[in-house]
Amino acid sequence: MENIQHKHVEVRGLKLHVAEIGSGPKAVVFLHGFPEIWYTWRHQLVSVASKGYRAIAIDFRGYGLSEQPAEPENETFIELVHDVVALLDSLAIDKVISN
Repeated sequence: MENIQHKHVEVRGLKLHVAEIGSGPKAVVFLHGFPEIWYTWRHQLVSVASKGYRAIAIDFRGYGLSEQPAEPENETFIELVHDVVALLDSLAIDKVISN
């Protein structure tokens, strides 16, 4: 869709799927609900990128095109928080403002 690029980023021992478009100096990161995937945000990604932002959506661990953890039954929501922080670090996004 449009020019959305897809890649996998190694985060905390798992390969997470990242969909990204745009190259602005500021980034907007979209996090899907459950049980959804990055695709939920496809239209917003394109719109945000057209306004000059870097737009990023991920598939959380075990969802969509991201790898599943070895013991999914032992996962907690805090794992997802740690994944997002590690992903932001790996994508060189060093400042976060949440709304």
